Amino acid sequence: MNPVTPSAATPSGPEPGRATSPVRTGRGAAPLPGRVRTAPVPVGEPGGAGGRTVAPSPLDPGASQDPHGIHRRLREEFPLTYDPLLRAWVLSRYADVATALTDGRFTHGHRPGDPPCARAHVDVDTAALRSVTERTAYVLARRIAERPQADLVADFCHWLPAGTVAAAVGVPYRDMMRLVRGRAAGALAGECGTQIAVREKALASFLGNVLSDPDQVAALRDAPAALVARAWTESLRRDPPVQIAVRRTASEVPVSGGTIPAGSSVALLVGSAGRDPERFRDPDRFDPLRDDPGQLTYGPGFCPAVLLAGIEAEYALRALFAEMPRLRLADGFRPTAAGLITRAPRTLIVRPGG
Repeated sequence: MNPVTPSAATPSGPEPGRATSPVRTGRGAAPLPGRVRTAPVPVGEPGGAGGRTVAPSPLDPGASQDPHGIHRRLREEFPLTYDPLLRAWVLSRYADVATALTDGRFTHGHRPGDPPCARAHVDVDTAALRSVTERTAYVLARRIAERPQADLVADFCHWLPAGTVAAAVGVPYRDMMRLVRGRAAGALAGECGTQIAVREKALASFLGNVLSDPDQVAALRDAPAALVARAWTESLRRDPPVQIAVRRTASEVPVSGGTIPAGSSVALLVGSAGRDPERFRDPDRFDPLRDDPGQLTYGPGFCPAVLLAGIEAEYALRALFAEMPRLRLADGFRPTAAGLITRAPRTLIVRPGG
């Protein structure tokens, strides 16, 4: 998935902030023609100067530390709003974001697994890819197994995606970080293979989610591949590495809260959609066994980059638990995600020996 670059989004259509027709907001609102970033409120209430209140922005101060309150308010009160900071219309509900990621009326950019990226793919040997990923994961795990303390982000997550690609295409380890983020990655999986930083962040969030719950550690320590895959999907839903993606409308598109004009930049709040209570029960909870699974970060799996990300997650878990059977988070440490466009824990401090 390609993150949005705020300065690259160019608004189109009516003047931002000017309503062209009444729009109802909230869960019961039907999509009505309209293009607004405000909603009526009683005059005199906080934020109600002139009878209107302004929608929060995903780029507001403090959003990097805790975007979920902003996302919640956008889903509930401003399902369609124009954001001058992003210079784009904003969608925050699961149904709307899912539509924008798959509907042909939304163009510009792609996520791994979407049809447009297939043209850049190269054939890969899945068995060979699994072998080299497994070998790389175990090498990295052994390097930190004897330490009293380690940071899995800096010492493991940062190296596994790049190391897997480098080993698969024969790039010497010493040249890995210099070469792998371009020519080598493209040789493995086409254009999508260069999205190494996204896979790093997805892996950090995955390991953080698993290690934060001793019950999950016990359940996944010797789990079959199918259960690990469910845990990986659940982590992508709850904590996607790309929080905001961008699309452009090829024509007018009705969505919750109004209609987006043709030729408009649209910011998709993937992080908000994954925690939409209209789609997921108890959405803030990490639950690999949930009976309403789903995520929007990666496509259905035929993209080599999508396949590679899942394989890396599986062998990361297996290697870490095999080499460090008593692996746990350091005393008093809790993973804290940060970031606006992309998001993940910046550190995962662990005690390899328990």
